[in-house]
Amino acid sequence: MSDTAAPASFVRDQIIAERPAPPSTVGPIGWARANLFSSPFNTVLTILAAAFIVWCLVPVIRFTIIDAVWTGEDREACAKATGACWAYVKAYLPQFIYGRYPIPERWRVDIVFLLLVLMLVPMLIPRVPWKRLNGILLLTVYPLTAFVLLTGGHLGYRGSFLPADIVEPGPLRFAIEFALVAGVVLLATGFANWLAGSPAAQSGSTVAVVIAGLAVVFMVTGFDFGLVPVETSNWGGLLVTLVVAVTGMVASLPLAVGLALGRRSSMPVVRTASIAFIEFWRGVPLITVLFMASVMLPLFLPDGVTFDKLLRALVGVALFDAAYLAEVIRGGLQAIPRGQYEGAMALGLGFWQRMRLIILPQALRLVIPGIVGSFISLFKDTTLVAIIGLFDLLGQIQASANDAKWASPVTGITGYIFAAMVFWAFCFAMSRYAAFTERRLDRSRRR
Repeated sequence: MSDTAAPASFVRDQIIAERPAPPSTVGPIGWARANLFSSPFNTVLTILAAAFIVWCLVPVIRFTIIDAVWTGEDREACAKATGACWAYVKAYLPQFIYGRYPIPERWRVDIVFLLLVLMLVPMLIPRVPWKRLNGILLLTVYPLTAFVLLTGGHLGYRGSFLPADIVEPGPLRFAIEFALVAGVVLLATGFANWLAGSPAAQSGSTVAVVIAGLAVVFMVTGFDFGLVPVETSNWGGLLVTLVVAVTGMVASLPLAVGLALGRRSSMPVVRTASIAFIEFWRGVPLITVLFMASVMLPLFLPDGVTFDKLLRALVGVALFDAAYLAEVIRGGLQAIPRGQYEGAMALGLGFWQRMRLIILPQALRLVIPGIVGSFISLFKDTTLVAIIGLFDLLGQIQASANDAKWASPVTGITGYIFAAMVFWAFCFAMSRYAAFTERRLDRSRRR
């Protein structure tokens, strides 16, 4: 046996302090090594992509910024320029926004834009109090306010469908017509509830909302607000683009939900009607829809009956987009497991309760990319309203580029670049918010 004892092993009685990660694995350097230069093949691809981006961006930056003309009063400032003529955009910027809207009345458009931002932003922020009230105001009060401000509210309603020899224009005629319209709407609501199997008690809130909404509409249309009337033919630019896009999005989504539910309905009449509607509107180009609404529809109306050109465009755009959205939403409904339907029925929920509380929230969550993609496509398709004589942002730019005061080789190119920047900003914002919403809903589902 050896006289020397084995050395005693050392046991650390303290935890080693946390050390920082190597600089090469964290931060921008770590991200680049992990994603861009992780292998020889990825390194080559990164170098080629960077070279291509530089090759594309350098001429664009030179044209739009370095060689651009920023000041000037007429075409002489841009005639010899090799870059963009931003002086032209600056001179025509009010026209690009308002069109031919009267200059003294443009404050009304500014208020409409400001109210839209103030009411829309809280709806987009997840944790904002009074979100439901804000949503109700956005969908009910704001459209009426915007309508009154933009048009002046001069519909001159004094009775429209009762013969004058029966009831003279006045308060009595107003009350009778309001009662008749409210009765028809309530009967239609009750019939829809009966078809859906909903108890009459559940439609009490619907009745109240319908009566209140009709009362507000009748009062608004019959009141003189003292504003100068502005015809929609004087609207143009970004105003028309946003009116068509926002109205189409808001109106098409609930209609699309109804069409998607109707196409999956067990009632043959409802299912057939929904399929016929969807397939008809999906089979017709939007430009044809706008042409029919503008040119052909007045031919089928009685003499003296007409509708505003912008209103016809709004209806056509909403119906067209609803057909595409309906198929997107139907895909989400088909992705919901059968057990969700059976579980909702086991809880004793009616059809509309099952759809509102269980099925539709899950289905809409699944098809957010498709819905936003349809909205982005609709926003860009607003340029087609030029076919019926409505000058949106792009149409206004095309019209101003022919002005002899600013005509130059770079004027038209500059206008198209400005239009592309505006459309890209709106579409990119919608895309990013959709991605944010997807991530937020996915986190809540994983919890």
